[in-house]
Amino acid sequence: MRAVLYENFRQRPSVQVVPDPTPDQGGVVIKVGASGVCRSDWHGWMGRDPDIHLPHVPGHELAGEVVAIASDVRRWRPGDRVTLPFACGCGRCAQCAQGNQHICDHQFQPGFTHWGSFAEYVAIGYADENLVRLPDELDFVTAASLGCRFATSFRAIAHLAGLRAGEWIAVHGCGGVGLSAILIARALGASVVAIDIGDEPLRVARSLGADVSLNARGISNISQIVKDHTGGGAHVSIDALGHPATCSASIQSLRKRGRHVQIGLLLGAERHPSIPMDEVIAKELRILGSHGMPAHDYPDMLRMISNGELEPQRLIGGRITLEESVNVLTDMGVFRGSGIRVVDRF
Repeated sequence: MRAVLYENFRQRPSVQVVPDPTPDQGGVVIKVGASGVCRSDWHGWMGRDPDIHLPHVPGHELAGEVVAIASDVRRWRPGDRVTLPFACGCGRCAQCAQGNQHICDHQFQPGFTHWGSFAEYVAIGYADENLVRLPDELDFVTAASLGCRFATSFRAIAHLAGLRAGEWIAVHGCGGVGLSAILIARALGASVVAIDIGDEPLRVARSLGADVSLNARGISNISQIVKDHTGGGAHVSIDALGHPATCSASIQSLRKRGRHVQIGLLLGAERHPSIPMDEVIAKELRILGSHGMPAHDYPDMLRMISNGELEPQRLIGGRITLEESVNVLTDMGVFRGSGIRVVDRF
């Protein structure tokens, strides 16, 4: 099969012919119909994920058709149209037993722990526990765009933070995660403040329904400005970027008893940011971490998409070839453009 492969971190990947995968015990092989290109793939290529062993095929946002199954797979057959979370559970550990497959103790992550979906075919383990059946009306490109950014935002806002109609949410960072959050928040009936340092992401945020857009470049009191616009602070605030400044600003943007959700990854020297714990205590704030969404939580999101309440296709910034994905991947460190790019030609 054809696949994007890199043999060293930070060395330009190339499209190569590699052996077709076969299903492991409990697994399937999927013919990839579409694969999103995510900044997490870029972090992996930069050498920031200890689970990646070289040589490596990236890609973790995917949808496609099952073409082969192991003999012990019960729920799936060739021809089934599926997607899956980017973080998959083993189905046997204590976390999986409690329904928390997305933080499984023995996690399977295509594109990280195993070869991923920048390829014609991808092998997926623990299929019975993790595959999600696609509605007939949902195309592969839209389904692939849900895989990491959109699904993570959905669970963070709807399930973890419990955002309700009539509440205010502040979204710090208007990349793929942040723009997904804006669409989801508006569908839930909330009002949105979008914060970024770029005019183009803020323009897109407004087009998706943000009530207020704020350019934070060079502004030291952005949290106070959020409070002014929301009548005392947001009920929910998310750091969709992953930076000490956005993490702190998100927490400080909250009203009393507000909920902060940390979605953006803080890496390297930024992993342990300074937290305004005095405000957390005095205002009884809640700080929540978000890491994906398990397969059993997908039905709520898919129902809203099928009903037309959510339109994730509005976030797709372009359909590209497997060859074009190399440039898109290696350019992700400079935040060019907006929208989710999806490979749909292999």
